[in-house]
Amino acid sequence: MMIPAIDLINGEVVRLFQGDYKQKTNYQTTPKERQQAYADAGATVMHFVDLDGAKDNTKRQLSTLQNLMPHPSMIIQVGGGIRCEDDLQQLLELGANRVVIGSLAIKQPELVLAWLAKYGSDKIVLALDIKIDENGNKTLPTHGWIEDSGVNLEDLMTQYINAGIKHILCTDISKDGTLTGTNVALYSELCQKYPSVQWQASGGIGSIEDIKALIPTGVSGVILGRSLLEGKFTLEEAIACWPNA
Repeated sequence: MMIPAIDLINGEVVRLFQGDYKQKTNYQTTPKERQQAYADAGATVMHFVDLDGAKDNTKRQLSTLQNLMPHPSMIIQVGGGIRCEDDLQQLLELGANRVVIGSLAIKQPELVLAWLAKYGSDKIVLALDIKIDENGNKTLPTHGWIEDSGVNLEDLMTQYINAGIKHILCTDISKDGTLTGTNVALYSELCQKYPSVQWQASGGIGSIEDIKALIPTGVSGVILGRSLLEGKFTLEEAIACWPNA
């Protein structure tokens, strides 16, 4: 499944390089126009990141998000600075089908585990940004990759698997925004080790060949951001290359 992604700042479509707000690219399209183009191309899931909300959850782009969801033909998942249950409820009430939770899922897993029990596994997507060191250790930096959480992937996964987590968006942060290819070995390992999870691969997709390389891994979805915005290929081409499209 191809999952087009749009990052939002002040109601505008942007992309950050390696998560850096100082390395921002603006695109000359409105979020609504781009969303409709993706829907027309056949997308059934759409991913939004509220970068203003990620910085400050009191500055969430509510009017922009309200204009984008709910959607008649697409499942909408939204993330960006979920710090409390009110943030989660606010996005669900606006019409989000799934809320993406990143740093909080790592720093306060007991809280997010309680939300999983309360709202159900279809309402929450974990966003795990993975940093892999020279020894192959997988750690999970938080807060825009600035803070070292001291948490490794395997320890965290044990808790969430036991709680029935279903959706996880996983990014190798060394690949994000680079268009240089994705970490096929990482996704193969994760899908084999945690087959009950519907993994969403994110970061590094720059060509149709990069997408095809993920087919044997077993991931259920591929996040497409910069590659679509910069016309590296069309969404129709991406959907056509994926099995059971």
